Amino acid sequence: MNRIRKVPLLAALLSAWAGSATAQAPAQQPPAQGTPTFSSRWSPTVPVIQSGEWLGKRLPDGQPDVQGHWSNTISNHSNFTDPQGGAPGERSRQAGLPREQRAPSRVSDPADGQVPYLPEARALQQEFASNFANPTEERYIEPLARCAPAGVPKSFYWHGYEIKQYPGYVLLLFNSGTRIIRLDGKPHLASDIKLWNGDSRGHWEGNTLVVEVANNNGKALFGRTGDFMSENATVQERFIFDNDGQHYNLVATFTDPTAYSRPWTATIPARRYTEADKPDGWHYEVVASNRPGQPLHYEQPERICIENNGPFGGGAVGVPVHARVIDR
Repeated sequence: MNRIRKVPLLAALLSAWAGSATAQAPAQQPPAQGTPTFSSRWSPTVPVIQSGEWLGKRLPDGQPDVQGHWSNTISNHSNFTDPQGGAPGERSRQAGLPREQRAPSRVSDPADGQVPYLPEARALQQEFASNFANPTEERYIEPLARCAPAGVPKSFYWHGYEIKQYPGYVLLLFNSGTRIIRLDGKPHLASDIKLWNGDSRGHWEGNTLVVEVANNNGKALFGRTGDFMSENATVQERFIFDNDGQHYNLVATFTDPTAYSRPWTATIPARRYTEADKPDGWHYEVVASNRPGQPLHYEQPERICIENNGPFGGGAVGVPVHARVIDR
């Protein structure tokens, strides 16, 4: 434990809050294949999208045009390895279904769908999960309930978000933080600078945005089950877009020798929302920004956060008010 406790994020599970691959990775169990339908809020399937040539619209700087509003398709942040199974101490509507009828684990490699923790790190994750439903100390409270950014990768399966693109940049606007992906080839920040959403450097390979994320501060959790990476982790993300511009899969590989016994991969599917969709306060959490008589246009709004003002995070009560926190 002495070696693990020297890692700030691993220790963050116990103490920090008290003071304040060219193609899609294989799934851990064979999900139903093909493009899912979206007649209900969540789908139990993960579409197959291969890396390859981009045949869609391009922006003036040559980037594939993937701008718009997006949201994950299988579940929120309650449970990382059983996304539709509910958070610790809770029960989702899908939890009563047989496991094979629920969405697969977000962990697509290794095949068992579990994060390959080292023993000390697994003990920390399980301690958080076992205390989440009835926290007796501040360190067992979900970071989002304390107005923290969701971090990598949870931002992609919290609420909906917006992708904007500029020459040399991809901008991600979450309601729990803002993230910039630089495409200019410049090196990462100095290693002693740590950020909630990490430091992202990327480039396009056909229909795939390839991003290396370093400089993570090790404080964000992957979900209410307490899964995590340390500040020593690096993440390689592959955003694989289909050519109709309506879906993509985020395939992210995590490497962290202080927390994991081997690199592992998560797969997170997403779909695009447009003005043809009705705002729903979750996936498509937008407001109209057009003036009367102008074409309809939606924007992702800034949100205000009041610490512990939400019915999530272990013991938090009140009306949920979430936030976009700018990652500095």
